[in-house]
Amino acid sequence: MKTIVVGYDGSPPARLALERAARLAQAFDSKVVVATVKEPLAAEAAIAARGYAAPAIAVPANQPAEQEQAERLLAEARAYLARHGITVETASPIGPPVAEIVDAAEAHDADLIVVGTHEPGLFERLYRGSVSQGVARKAHCDVLVVHPESKPENPESKPEN
Repeated sequence: MKTIVVGYDGSPPARLALERAARLAQAFDSKVVVATVKEPLAAEAAIAARGYAAPAIAVPANQPAEQEQAERLLAEARAYLARHGITVETASPIGPPVAEIVDAAEAHDADLIVVGTHEPGLFERLYRGSVSQGVARKAHCDVLVVHPESKPENPESKPEN
């Protein structure tokens, strides 16, 4: 396994995915590509989600806060991976997250994509869908979906039979 792409947005599930990607990269001496996707305007995203060609998307000059946040997230991930001795590349594409993560994997000839997941609410599932499920469906390489860590049960709290 030479290249691992990890989707990273700074959320707790994405942090778990980054940690898992780091462990795998150490085990297989792999390079990690961190993809932090900036989503386009809602109208453009809706057009693309329905399968129509969306207009070309450029970074809006009036949204420096979004660019700064993406740079901060990439620096955070880069520093974490560098502390573990892992070769890092970054990507900050603009577009629908599923398509951009899959495209990043294809552009870097990735062997594996690692994404985190959480339990989205009904509105989020209907409106946005699940990024991890979308990536798993559309990717041309293996996908590891990292679920939130659950707390181990306390054996003393189990009811006795």
